[in-house]
Amino acid sequence: MKKMIVYLFMIAAGFSLSGCYDLDTYPGDSLGEALFWKTEDHVKQALMGVYQLMRDDNAYGKQFFFDDIGNIGYGYSTGGGFHAFQLGTYTDRTEHVANKWQTMYEGVQRANGFIGQVAGLDFLSNEAKAEYVTEAKFLRALYYFTLLDIFGGVPYYDETVNVNAEYADMKKPRNSADEIRSHVLDDLNEAIAQLPATRPEAEYGRATKGAAYALRGKVYLYAKDWKKAIADFEEVVNNRSNNYGYALDTDYARIFKLYNGARSSEMIFAIQNKSGVGTEYGMPLNLYMGTRGTFSSCWNQTMPATNLVDMYEYPDGKPFNWDDVFPGYNAATTDERKALLSVELTAGVMTGLRNADTAKILRAYTNRDPRLMATVIVPYSWYRGWDANAPKDMLFALDHNVQGSRSAQPVGTMQNDNGWVTYFWRKFVTEYNLDGAISNRSHTPFEFPLIRYADVLLMLSEAYNEDGQLDKAVTELNKVRARVNLPGLNSGAAWLSVSTREQMAERIRKERAVELAGEGHRFSDLRRWGWAVASAAVSDVDAINIYGEFLYTHKFSERDMLWPVPGVEIERNPELTQNPGW
Repeated sequence: MKKMIVYLFMIAAGFSLSGCYDLDTYPGDSLGEALFWKTEDHVKQALMGVYQLMRDDNAYGKQFFFDDIGNIGYGYSTGGGFHAFQLGTYTDRTEHVANKWQTMYEGVQRANGFIGQVAGLDFLSNEAKAEYVTEAKFLRALYYFTLLDIFGGVPYYDETVNVNAEYADMKKPRNSADEIRSHVLDDLNEAIAQLPATRPEAEYGRATKGAAYALRGKVYLYAKDWKKAIADFEEVVNNRSNNYGYALDTDYARIFKLYNGARSSEMIFAIQNKSGVGTEYGMPLNLYMGTRGTFSSCWNQTMPATNLVDMYEYPDGKPFNWDDVFPGYNAATTDERKALLSVELTAGVMTGLRNADTAKILRAYTNRDPRLMATVIVPYSWYRGWDANAPKDMLFALDHNVQGSRSAQPVGTMQNDNGWVTYFWRKFVTEYNLDGAISNRSHTPFEFPLIRYADVLLMLSEAYNEDGQLDKAVTELNKVRARVNLPGLNSGAAWLSVSTREQMAERIRKERAVELAGEGHRFSDLRRWGWAVASAAVSDVDAINIYGEFLYTHKFSERDMLWPVPGVEIERNPELTQNPGW
C-alpha cells in the first residue's frame, strides 16, 4: 500500500457550503493542529476533503466506464478507457487496477484521519461529534464496500491506525470478505443512528439517514441477505420512520442534467460537481462520454452498446425487433444494412439520401421507450453541440463512405474518435456550453448519482423476487416503468406476463440496463447475479457497430469476477495473497 498522506481539499462551492479553502497538510495524523481544528468551520472543511475524493477519476470519477466492462457499453484503449478489461488483457500491473486500490484506500485514510481528530475535539458537543464522525464512517463504508466489490477481502485499517507513524509496519494480511462486510455494516449502523433524515439547502449533497439505509440495503442485497435488504429499502420507499422526501422525478431526462442549483427528489446520494473558471470541481463526463461535437471537442471513449439500444421496448412494452422496421433486416448483410441506413455526407452536411428513409429510421428509435432518446444520440437525431467555439445544432447521420475518417465527426457523423460507427451518449453530456456554466471538458457540472430512488426501487424489486414475493417485485418495478408511461408487467399483453422468479429476474436485469445505463452499475450487477459467466453475457461476445460489423471480442472468465490485487501492493506487503486465477 502506498504511503497514505492525507490531502484534504475544501471544495465549498461544490458542496453548497459557504467559503472556499485549500488545505494541504502533513503529517496525516496531526493535520496541522497548531493552525487547524480550532473551530467547527474547520471540521466542516476537513470533512469536505473526505467527500472530495469521490470525484477523483480512480474513485467514482470514471464510474461510467464500468458499463463498458458489463454488456451495455463499448470502449477503446487510448486516453484512459477500460478497453483492456473488455479484451481480458489487463493484469495486476494495469494502471487502473493499482489506482483503484490506492485511491479507495486514500478515501479510507481520509475518513480515518477525520474520525480520529474529531473524537478528541473539546469545542464540539457530544451530539455534534457523533454526527460528524458517523458521516465520515458512512464515507468509509462506501469506500470499503467498493474495495470489497472489486477486490474481495482486503486489509482492514480503522481510525486507531496512525498511518504516518505505523506506515512501515502496515502489512496486514487480507481480511475475509465477510469481515470487511461486517465492518461496513457497523459503520452504516452508526450512520443510520446518527445522521439526519434531511439536510438544509446549504448542506445539500451530504450523507443522510436515507442514504445510509439505501447503502446498507445494497450491501445486504450483494450478500444475498434478501430480508434485511427488503427491510432497508422499504424504510426508504415507504418512509417508515421518517419522511425522507424521495420520489421518482417526473422528467427522466432532467435527472442527468442537474447543475447550478437544480435539484431532483430522486437523488439519494450523488457526487456534487461544478465547472467554471476558478471553480473547476467536476467529473470528466464530457471528456469521455461526449463527441467531437461536444463542448471542448471530446473523445467519446465510452459509447452505448448496440445491444443496449436494442433493449429499449416499443411504447406498448413489446420487445423491439429491427425486422418490424425493415423486413429481413436481421438476416441482411452489413452491406445491405448500409444501403438501408446510410446517406451521403459532404464535410458533415447531408447532401444526398441514397436509398435511406431517414424519417423511418428515426421513428425506429423515437417510437420506443422514451428513455432511449434521453440516453442515446441515434442516427438522424439532433444534438445541440459546440463547434469552432460556438453553439451548433448537429444532425447526426450515417455515411459508410466516410467510415474511418475522424475529420467529419464534429459536424454530425455517427462515428467515434476511434473511427467506429456507434451510438453516442446523450445522458450526462452537455448541450451547447450550458450558457457558460462549463469551462473545462474534464469538469462537467452535472450531479452524478451513486444511489438514486429508481435504483432503490429496482433493488427492492429484486430482493422481493429472490425472497419469493413475486407480486411485490412486480409492483416496485412497475413504478419505474410508469414514470416513462410504459405499461406495467402483468398488465394485459402476453409479452408483459411474468409468472416465475426467473422470468422476473430477467425483467429486472433488462430494466436495470435501460434505466441505469451510463451510471456504471452493470459490471457489478452481472457479477453479483452470477450472470457474467453463466449466461455468456460478456464472455466471448462480439461487439458490433450499428451496421453489425465486428469491433472486438469481449472476454470474461471466472477469474474476472474479482480484479487482481495490484502486484505493486503485494511487493510492498508480502502478507497479501492474490485473487483466484491471477
